[in-house]
Formats: sequence, structure tokens, C-alpha cells
Amino acid sequence: MQTNGQDTENGKDMPNINADENMAGTNHLNDALADDSAQDKKQQELDEMRDKYLRLIAEFDNYKKRTAKERIELMQTANKEVIVSLLDVLDDSERAAKQLETAADLNAVKDGVMLVFNKLKSTLQNKGLKPMESLHTDFNPDLHEAITEIPAPSKDLQGKVVDDMQKGYYLNDKLIRHARVIVGK
Repeated sequence: MQTNGQDTENGKDMPNINADENMAGTNHLNDALADDSAQDKKQQELDEMRDKYLRLIAEFDNYKKRTAKERIELMQTANKEVIVSLLDVLDDSERAAKQLETAADLNAVKDGVMLVFNKLKSTLQNKGLKPMESLHTDFNPDLHEAITEIPAPSKDLQGKVVDDMQKGYYLNDKLIRHARVIVGK
């Protein structure tokens, strides 16, 4: 006997196995379809992420190649401006060398050489070169290279630079050559 979808035979309430909700596979098919669409959606997201990743790698690789090429071009042309500015000094040096061969006045030769030297110095200073002043300053191993130590001529020169053997230079406030110095001990 059946009452409201339940079998009451033998006085026990038993579920009706013929009801639609209890039919085999009905719920499982709906769940399987939902699982397949969720899996397809996840696969699509994964494919999109993989595509984005590959594009990003390719873009980064192109960026590295482009910047390397630009760096090489910059290095090749960076010296051009300095060389062009030094060509005037080279021309003046050649003229001075010709004058040395025929010059009889030693003072005129000295003046000419000093003009060329001053022009070279000012050209380099205009490009950012600045000499390091190290004479009678404290010895600093970050700036100076000690050639030797000698007894200090006075007490106040101990541990200081006594003589400049080779000047140090800065280029735009960055050290490009250490000063070679003699230190008083």
C-alpha cells in the first residue's frame, strides 16, 4: 500500500523507489553536467593564463633584446660628442707641432703650448671632468692609491697626502681615476 509516496507495508515507512526524485542517475547526471561545465571553464581559464604567460615571456624577451641593442648604440655614440669636441684641440696641437719645428722664440712656443693645454683642460671640464684636490688632505683609500709612505715633513702632515704623483679625476661627480699619492707617516 502507498501513501504520499511512501510504502507503509508491514507498518514501516519506506521510501518509494519509483518516485522521480529517487530515480537512479537523475541527480548524478545533473551533477556530472555541472562538473563538466565547471571543468571546461577551469580549462578555459588555464588556457587564457597560459597564453598570457607566454605573451609576457615573449614581450620580456623582446624588451631585453631592445634594451641591449639600445645600450650598444648608446655606448658607440656616447664618445662621439667628446671626440668631436677634442678635434679642435687636436688641430691646435698639430699647428703647435709645426710651429715648434720653425720657431726661434722660446717664449712664443711656451705661450702656444699653454694655450693648447688650457683649451684641452677647459674642453674636458665642460664635459664634466673635474680634477681631485688631494694634496695635504687626509689619506682616503677610497679615493687615493698610496705609492709609498715617507716621513712627514711636519707633525700636521702625518697620515695626510704629502705629494700627488698622478691626479685623480671625477666625471660628473663619479670617481673615474684614483689619485696616486705619497703619504706622510
